[in-house]
Amino acid sequence: MKYLLSAVIFFLFTASTCHNATVKTTSKNCYKARLAIKGICMNYVIQVLDGDLKKLNIEKTWKDESDGKEYTNVFALSSRCTFPDIAEGSEFYFTVTDAVNANCNVCMAYRPVPAAKNNIIVSQTPCR
Repeated sequence: MKYLLSAVIFFLFTASTCHNATVKTTSKNCYKARLAIKGICMNYVIQVLDGDLKKLNIEKTWKDESDGKEYTNVFALSSRCTFPDIAEGSEFYFTVTDAVNANCNVCMAYRPVPAAKNNIIVSQTPCR
């Protein structure tokens, strides 16, 4: 019984520390961006400000059909379930990921976004 309790405590501690791990970034795969549009139902448009654009799926220019405004180097957010609460216009750093957590509820309201999409992980630290 003592061993079972120890195993359960170890598992719970390990699971909680892995979930809180921070993403380490390097200049090779890290990007600086701005949340250009924080649309309804997480229809977010992200504008890349710095990084290797050749490695991203982006639209060099995109015109928002709802207000006619043009944006450069933008993409739509694919990783809606893991994106933190960031204010529109705020700058942040991110890395691209293939892993997608699609276990969340997202409404289906329409808001124009670019066709180009990326799954990203927001970094807690700037690119180095």
